Amino acid sequence: MAQKSFSRLKWLFYLYYDGFKNMKTGKTLWLIIGIKLFVLLVIIKWLFFPNFLETRFTNDEDRGAYILDALTPPKEK
Repeated sequence: MAQKSFSRLKWLFYLYYDGFKNMKTGKTLWLIIGIKLFVLLVIIKWLFFPNFLETRFTNDEDRGAYILDALTPPKEK
């Protein structure tokens, strides 16, 4: 069973490998897609989503207490 799974993975790898090797326009398109994903996921996160907990709290206990208070409903009396 393991040998059969390995041969399928090997077949799938070579399918993509041969496909990308013979591509001309597709390589450029995949490069553009990769650059766009990098910009969206890394650069924009870095610019617009600062580390809120690190800037407001100095230690892990305070961060944990803040998250616990924010996620759990207040106790009813």
